[in-house]
Amino acid sequence: SGFAPPTQHVLENSEVAPSKLNMKLKDVYEPLLSFFRPMTCRRKDEQTLIPCHVGEGLNTTECLKNKCCPSKTGHELKCYMPFKDNMQLTFRLLVLVAGGFLILGCLPFCCCACLQR
Repeated sequence: SGFAPPTQHVLENSEVAPSKLNMKLKDVYEPLLSFFRPMTCRRKDEQTLIPCHVGEGLNTTECLKNKCCPSKTGHELKCYMPFKDNMQLTFRLLVLVAGGFLILGCLPFCCCACLQR
């Protein structure tokens, strides 16, 4: 009873592996997604606050852990959803494209230097 047949042991491992793989993929894609979807808590005048449904009576730390923005209105603290930061997205894409052109521009010189040796 203490020893399991080899086929049962392999089945148990294969059942656990996909969930670990999904967690690793999520950990990889989350920073990539946040790079192309920058969010900010800075509010412009025309933007309306959308409440973040994470619970009542949260402090600032709990609000930030849930990826929400704290806002003090009156005596109570409320959490609201962050806004898309289009300026930050534009800057990131500009730097990414400029870096790509820089690498493509230096590539012929690197190839020539390697071939001359």
